[in-house]
Amino acid sequence: MTVLPDEGFPLAAEFPDASREQWQHLVEGVLRKAGATDVAGPAAESALATPIEDGLAARPLYTAADTGPLPGHPGFPPFVRGGRTEGTAVAGWDVRQRHTHPDPARTNEAVLADLENGASSLWLTVGAHGLPPAGIAAALDGVYLDLAPVVLDAGAEFEPAAHALLDLYDRRGTARTDARGNLGADPLGTLARTGTTADPAEALATATALAARCVQDRPGVRAFTVDALPYHGAGASAIQELGCSLATGVAYLRALTAAGTDIDTACGQLEFRLAATADQFLTIAKYRAARRLWHRVTEVSGARPEARAQRQHAVTSPVMMTRRDPWVNMLRTTVACLGAGAGGADAVTVLPFDDALGLPDAFARRIARNTSAILLEESHLARVIDPAGGSWYVERLTDELAHAAWAFFQEIEREGGMAAALRSGLAGERLAATWRERSRRLATRREPVTGVSEFPHLGEEPVRREPAPPSPAGGLPRVRRDEAYEALRARSDAHLAATGTRPRVLLAALGPAAAHTARTTFAANLFQAGGIEPVHDPVTVEPATAAEAFTRSGAAVACLCSSDTLYAEQAEAVASALKAAGASWVFLAGRPGERRAAYERAGIDEFVFAGGDAVAVLTSVLDRMGVA
Repeated sequence: MTVLPDEGFPLAAEFPDASREQWQHLVEGVLRKAGATDVAGPAAESALATPIEDGLAARPLYTAADTGPLPGHPGFPPFVRGGRTEGTAVAGWDVRQRHTHPDPARTNEAVLADLENGASSLWLTVGAHGLPPAGIAAALDGVYLDLAPVVLDAGAEFEPAAHALLDLYDRRGTARTDARGNLGADPLGTLARTGTTADPAEALATATALAARCVQDRPGVRAFTVDALPYHGAGASAIQELGCSLATGVAYLRALTAAGTDIDTACGQLEFRLAATADQFLTIAKYRAARRLWHRVTEVSGARPEARAQRQHAVTSPVMMTRRDPWVNMLRTTVACLGAGAGGADAVTVLPFDDALGLPDAFARRIARNTSAILLEESHLARVIDPAGGSWYVERLTDELAHAAWAFFQEIEREGGMAAALRSGLAGERLAATWRERSRRLATRREPVTGVSEFPHLGEEPVRREPAPPSPAGGLPRVRRDEAYEALRARSDAHLAATGTRPRVLLAALGPAAAHTARTTFAANLFQAGGIEPVHDPVTVEPATAAEAFTRSGAAVACLCSSDTLYAEQAEAVASALKAAGASWVFLAGRPGERRAAYERAGIDEFVFAGGDAVAVLTSVLDRMGVA
């Protein structure tokens, strides 16, 4: 078939169009085979949706009818597709390395290594929780300040840290327009982290004075950081993170304009810091929605179109970083970096894989910076501007995030703004409710954590690092996905140190391997997530051999593993034998169904199955074993 240029490319033109209703009818047939006979039409489609968070869900099918409003062009309002017309296609995103070591000499060594090997800017933690302000000059010794932007994170000590950096520019003779970076003033972020701060009005006045100095003397340096990590680190959803960052940004705009700064200049003094998680599509949509939301704020504030683009700094999520099997963190941060880059972030910080364990070593920092290098140089991720643009799923998710985040932002504004929402407890309560729901998913392993709640490795030697300076305390809590399981593993470690062995469970497998392997694997995985060592020896037990196997195992509890058919034939006799041999608690892997009463009479105390509360089960086991 010859296709003329003005006819386009009629892909599959010979085939009739399929309607959504036809597809839903096919879905109904599949669901009926699975036992769902009462769903039809849109309900059948909804049955296949996957919940994400805060009421959002990923649908099984997206079409052109599902997209949101037109996203515009890259570099133009509403900036959904990027804050710059060229995106990151020219030079990639800014690879920003974080440094938290309190010793200026050690920091300087790491800084120079990073800049020589791919990093393009520096992020320094300064103050009581990092480098002393007086040590900034030594830490930046040998750094070309006209080439490497410097970003500070000093919390309540932002003023002395800012003056130290600005004075260093003067002493080094850095040209007025060559200095670039951010002084890190974030009074509301400090309030969120610590719960206490200097008078907010006084802190904002100090920050706006620094902004005026930047505008006058160092136009390439920003004074304010709108840091959403305190909210993300307290368990916020993407919607809540966006809402809190938007409310904080509005508060800073008000302070700047009230001090006499025009709205366009005020917009240029803000940089937004957002988390990037291993949920790549949610991360992509979050950064696109953040730019759209900020465009709306600045538009109604009267800013010119060219001043409305949001400057974004992405940081791979500290919440997702695990202390056990930390090597998996490399995979998590790679996906998060990909999401941030594809979402259009201007700067990306990949946290080292050992970030949750203390101060990172040189190898971990190398892997962190090389993550961006591989995505940019080998995977060519930045060669395409807004690579996710046009995806019906991403466009729809971006629109849904934007609307939900705007609603939460309005709720904060009705409370009196971000400071009021923090002091009244509104923000903390909303974030805590979200984290409670997520904790339930983690406890039931509906949100699995590889190496922690799934496929843990009890025999792996722990990775040890030099302790990091303590994080600020007193404000919003700091949570991690692994925290419930980490507490269980710590109890097991203490038991190992005190007795020389870990708490054990006998996996009493019934019948041939084909009958018990699936549930034996499930049970071993479950108990190891709590630091309980599974003993599967012998491979198969019978009523006559169960007692001897239990005694030889050194375990205090046992778990029956097999098929439902063999359970009906042998479970009661084996459970009775295990109880007679001294098992304080006997589990059965699987749902009991109608035989629950018979199993319980035989001595089976509890049933473990997919979707059950693993944390509750493992906690009760350790309690019964007397593991402190």
